[in-house]
Amino acid sequence: MPSLDGGLRVGFVGLGNIGKPMALRLAAADGIELTVYDVVPGPVAELVEAGARAADNVAAIEADVVCVMVRDDDQVRAVAADVGPGPVLVVHSTVAPGTPGELAAQGLTVLDAPVSGGPMGAADGSLAIMVGGCGDAFDVARPALRAMGSKVVHAGPLGAGTRMKLARNLIHFVAFTAVTEAQRLAEASGLDLVQLGEVVRHTDAITGGPGAIMYRDTTAPIAPDDFWHGVFGHVAALGEKDLAFAIALADEQHVEVPLARLSLDRLREGLGLG
Repeated sequence: MPSLDGGLRVGFVGLGNIGKPMALRLAAADGIELTVYDVVPGPVAELVEAGARAADNVAAIEADVVCVMVRDDDQVRAVAADVGPGPVLVVHSTVAPGTPGELAAQGLTVLDAPVSGGPMGAADGSLAIMVGGCGDAFDVARPALRAMGSKVVHAGPLGAGTRMKLARNLIHFVAFTAVTEAQRLAEASGLDLVQLGEVVRHTDAITGGPGAIMYRDTTAPIAPDDFWHGVFGHVAALGEKDLAFAIALADEQHVEVPLARLSLDRLREGLGLG
């Protein structure tokens, strides 16, 4: 339960590039008493200067909520073992889909709550935080989550936050790979890659990038009389035309663009148009 003076006692373990600015947001938040731990002393000292307490080890943290932002599943397991039952364990690290359930099976109250937005989002409190777990645990942790993120989504039961993060990052890294194809094509065509990058960032900020098509609540085929049939039909027509032109240019420049070819083959069906 929260401390007697009304503040939510929060522990934070893992003060790296994203964890430290997340913890600094908690240190600045009203109604939160923050205790931090990291194996590196520098970030801990910075958090103490910002108003947090320092714990000698994870087991020494007394808190209602313990947030964890460490490197991998093994480190998460080690922290969880030291936290033990009692606090709500909020796992911000991106872990394997089965890890949150594995921790819960050990008698821990767990929320899987990976984040999206990087160090910049962590610093200004604009992270998206995708949370899986029971409603009661989510309610306890909510003030801390809202101090760190401007988009906090309760995605569903335990594991849902991790599954949402993995789906989100699939977009991220497939898009990165597509960018490398586009850069090779642009370079072979004599274009300035820095200027191309400026154009991409400018237009994605206007259109929303890949997220611009993510408004339907299903991936099922779209009925011809559905509003989205016309919208996505237009998207598919433009996409197929431009992909065909880009592939033809790639052939001229002897540049391999396998993702572009796959996209041309699958775009219409993927949009639900059959």
